[in-house]
Amino acid sequence: MGIRDEEHDGPIAVVLAAGAGSRFEGQDHKLNSRIGGVTIIEWALRAALSAEIGPVVVVTGATRPEIDEPDLDYTEINNPLWASGQASSVQIAIEHARSLGASCAVIGLGDQPFITAASWRALAQSHSPIAVATYLDADGTPHRGNPVKLDASVWEHLPTTGDHGARELIRMRPELVEAIPCEGSPADIDTVEDLQRWQNNSSTNSP
Repeated sequence: MGIRDEEHDGPIAVVLAAGAGSRFEGQDHKLNSRIGGVTIIEWALRAALSAEIGPVVVVTGATRPEIDEPDLDYTEINNPLWASGQASSVQIAIEHARSLGASCAVIGLGDQPFITAASWRALAQSHSPIAVATYLDADGTPHRGNPVKLDASVWEHLPTTGDHGARELIRMRPELVEAIPCEGSPADIDTVEDLQRWQNNSSTNSP
């Protein structure tokens, strides 16, 4: 794990991995469960790194995620207030982005292993203050997901408490938001059943 604390005036990528994963009743934390032999958190981290949009930050809390590849270049930041909700993790990530002089933060979730590097890259390239990844359902209906790009101009409007990140800001200021069509899947791993379904799928295809 590299330490990326140099100044950087472009985007940064943030992977949120601080929650307890309380709905997951497996023997280990869901982020340390494996699909295709790779931990869920490492799938998410690899995509963020492969996008090459800038420094990558992983915000941890309830557990220390298992990363098998020791040379991946990212910064881990622990959130001691993780139990208070996702907003605290977003705020810690934004504070780090400010310290680097970053122009924006592209934020994704550690329990979504099927987000592609191209999605991270497309969000970072948006010129809108807020950009949201959009995916097509099986019937062709678009719906919003992660990652989300947040320009520095909107950071002060993000919540400081609660269990959501930019959802309310996106709802209240739609004129600031660009929907970015993305491939891949925004499926998250919340339960053991979710994990088993994707493990079965990966017997012939990796995420």
